Amino acid sequence: MNAAETRALLGALRDALGRGQQAAIATVVGVHGSAYRREGTRMLVLDDGAQVCMLSGGCLEAEVVEVALEVIRTGVPTVTHYDLSEDATWGLGIGCGGSVDVRVERVDAHDPVTAAWLSALEAGRAAALVVPLRGEGRALVLPGAEGMDAQVLGTLSGDLHAPAVAAALDRLGSREPRAATLTLPGVDGEEGTPVFIDLSSPPPQLVLYGAGHDAMPLSAQAHALGYDVHVIDPRGAYLTPGRFPGATLHDLSPEDLGAFTPSPRAHLIVMNHHVDRDRVCLRHALESGAEYVGVLGPRSRSLDLLAALAGEGVTFTDTQLGRLRSPIGLRLGAEAPEEVALSILAELMAWRRGYDGSFLSGHAGRIHHAPTHPAAPSS
Repeated sequence: MNAAETRALLGALRDALGRGQQAAIATVVGVHGSAYRREGTRMLVLDDGAQVCMLSGGCLEAEVVEVALEVIRTGVPTVTHYDLSEDATWGLGIGCGGSVDVRVERVDAHDPVTAAWLSALEAGRAAALVVPLRGEGRALVLPGAEGMDAQVLGTLSGDLHAPAVAAALDRLGSREPRAATLTLPGVDGEEGTPVFIDLSSPPPQLVLYGAGHDAMPLSAQAHALGYDVHVIDPRGAYLTPGRFPGATLHDLSPEDLGAFTPSPRAHLIVMNHHVDRDRVCLRHALESGAEYVGVLGPRSRSLDLLAALAGEGVTFTDTQLGRLRSPIGLRLGAEAPEEVALSILAELMAWRRGYDGSFLSGHAGRIHHAPTHPAAPSS
């Protein structure tokens, strides 16, 4: 789930609990074959049968709602396997393909682990909820600051605790943290114990150097996809919530860029359309340590900016230059600003998740695969 979906689910949950309603959260904990959504996708079900968000393309939501209402009544969590490859799924002839395992649990906001988990999701803080799919217990893993140990709330039974916490921290350290069910050695002996690791991670940060008209659709589309968008420009009149709804706005001159520190996982895009500002912003971006730096426009523009910086005695390491992307975007034939924004965000998604952005038509095998990129830098 992206940050926008999570915001919608948590907002509806907060409102429902405030009205005194009960609720359950259904989570995809296993995917087999080709399926619409991945592990970690959540759906909220209220005690009146209302639902928020979806687990599939509409194949199984009605059945999950029925299961969730029973879980709300009894308080007993369940894991159910749904085969979506049959044409007669639920008698509707949908046949979505693949199969999924869905865990449903009633929300107890007074439980310390649940409360801390929901708080982490709402704040976009890094956290991992570890839930054995067989057996008792669960644990919330909160990574510590640099040089500090992780904090763990709750416990897991037997020999499962230590390897599960280690696996959770390992997944949190990847560039694009993803929920997954792993089989870990533990209380079930040689068979191992299936453990679902659900993840909360900070939304990806997108920094736009430049508040021109073409930055507006890029900011809006990125916000809709769950990005934490920041827009930097020295022209205060351009930096308005009306132009950039949902974005954090920074009225900074080129000389004051040091006041802003991007996240190590940020995606930085230089798009001032002003040579002097672009030159200073490119230097700030490359020296920031952020893992993705893009320059809007043809390759020659970024080369000219680098040459101008070299003329000032500013040089960069191979590692820094390796983070530079120019031109940016997928080759879609984009022309209008909205189309260019789509092209750029498509590249960012493919790059973050380790895909090449090619056509799916004619592709054999699973659509989703394990990420091919290395672990993210420590933050």
